[in-house]
Amino acid sequence: MTIEEAQTQVDQWIKTHGVRYFNELTNMTILTEEVGEVARIMARRYGEQSEKESDKGKDLGDEMADVLWVLICLANQTGVDLTKAFEKNLEKKTIRDSDRHHQNPKLSKT
Repeated sequence: MTIEEAQTQVDQWIKTHGVRYFNELTNMTILTEEVGEVARIMARRYGEQSEKESDKGKDLGDEMADVLWVLICLANQTGVDLTKAFEKNLEKKTIRDSDRHHQNPKLSKT
């Protein structure tokens, strides 16, 4: 699935099952909540916090997909073509950071 297809599918789902989009500020808050759920899993599963029994069954991929869903909703609502935005962002990073990370001693392979 392309990003464009994902944006179209989310829009169709909202129109078919969701009645309408939540307003942009509500979706921004929901996005923050969803990112927090990803952070909780990461901190407990891969970080130094102990994982609670209630968190052990949480699906990291599903939580990341929730983040992507709400981000796509916000893009659709605000008229952002995520494919074009991502391509432009990748180009910016490539120009800006073409050598930066290779010269970072913190990232050396030794």
